[in-house]
Amino acid sequence: MAVITGSSLRRKIMDRDKILLTPGPLTTTLRTKLAMLRDWGSWDADFNAVTAGLRKSLLDIVHGHETHVVVPLQGSGTFSVEAAVAAVVPHDGHVLVLDNGAYCKRAAKAATLMGRRCTLSSFDEAAQVSPATLDASLTADPGITHVILIHCETGAGVLNPLQDISDVCATHGKGLIVDAMSSFAALEIDARKLRFDALVAASGKCLEGVPGMGFVFIRKAILAGCEGRSQSLAMDLYEQYAYMEKTTQWRFTPPTHVVVALAEAVAQFEEEGGQPARLARYTGNYRTLVDGMAAIGFKPFLDPAIQAPIIVTFHAPGDPKYDFKTFYTAARARGFILYPGKLTQIETFRVGCIGAIGANEMAQAVQAVALALKDMGIASGAPAL
Repeated sequence: MAVITGSSLRRKIMDRDKILLTPGPLTTTLRTKLAMLRDWGSWDADFNAVTAGLRKSLLDIVHGHETHVVVPLQGSGTFSVEAAVAAVVPHDGHVLVLDNGAYCKRAAKAATLMGRRCTLSSFDEAAQVSPATLDASLTADPGITHVILIHCETGAGVLNPLQDISDVCATHGKGLIVDAMSSFAALEIDARKLRFDALVAASGKCLEGVPGMGFVFIRKAILAGCEGRSQSLAMDLYEQYAYMEKTTQWRFTPPTHVVVALAEAVAQFEEEGGQPARLARYTGNYRTLVDGMAAIGFKPFLDPAIQAPIIVTFHAPGDPKYDFKTFYTAARARGFILYPGKLTQIETFRVGCIGAIGANEMAQAVQAVALALKDMGIASGAPAL
């Protein structure tokens, strides 16, 4: 790999946006950005055709045409998680959240605020959730109606065992709601193999669109039961689905530029080779990142066996001169946006591997981190012993 000096790296980044090494929003392509330069009428036939084509493409990704419908929704991914729980879980239902991180706790809070009974099944944030523990919990409490799983818990970067959790839920006849925000389109999700009542993702993640739209896959077998269940006017997924089926339109003003940008991003996703190709690129990014960071002393937080190639949590350097804000600012000055740690017990920071970037950008990011340490007078990224 060619050595990039501090001055040459600064010159290179003058001509591009900062690279977002975060779990979303992400760095997007010029094609995706350009798609947002046109104005669209929200009820216009051309825009409705974009929405219809996008919904079909999303179902293609999960091979879900026979088993599921997909419902887009305005707002961030969290809006869609909340909407999915409100639509799928009856008011007298009991939700069990498999909790190994911050986004699991957020899902539990959403369920509780909507008046659903909610129980946390807690695991270490450096470990996967356990199918065996879930099996025991469902056996012990048959009143549990639904399970919530975060597929890739980006608080630490853990990849949870979706297929095994789905199998346990199916054995017990329980509904499964999957937050696939940071995994959809990168990691394999196949509705022909998995049984889930709802699966939630968003525009600004591994599809490499811009933020502003979520979408929820709902199992056809439960769809009729969702009618009249949500407490929300704007976030009622059943009403959104029924209105789209009847009129081809969104119920309320859609995020038109976000939708067309996502349609363009999906076209590029398909051109790249779909989910397998995207996973291969992200895995390459992950390897370039981890190997490069190891060479300057940094240690990942997770065991590689449970690490998703989505976002990597690193231990903070043990040098007393380290300060995240200073470190962040120095990396940012060189064109790379890092992400603070989400853990509560130890100091960490996170680096994303996703977005419209490749191994060259990841190598440059490692060089920017090395130069940031040099600015701070820190010889190594090694954590405290």
